[in-house]
Amino acid sequence: MEPLLVDGAPCRVLALTLPAGSRLLLIQAPRGVLACGYVSPAVAEKFGEALATVTGVKTPDDMLAAAVTAVTPAASALGVRPGMTGRQALSLLR
Repeated sequence: MEPLLVDGAPCRVLALTLPAGSRLLLIQAPRGVLACGYVSPAVAEKFGEALATVTGVKTPDDMLAAAVTAVTPAASALGVRPGMTGRQALSLLR
């Protein structure tokens, strides 16, 4: 995982190009994860994870600018809401 600073807080980035050419992207903050649409909020919810998803992204920078489309209850409890940017969500997940 590559390191990334988001508003001064260290996060880790996982960016994989899958065999068909699509991208799997995750940014892990200390209290939760910002993920692309490949990751299921329903599954993350079963494990009690704080997760927010963004869609239509190809790079970590895209993730920071994109609007959050879904959140788990654990992320919601930390103040993460659909419609905020990925950067705003990560600020709450750090």
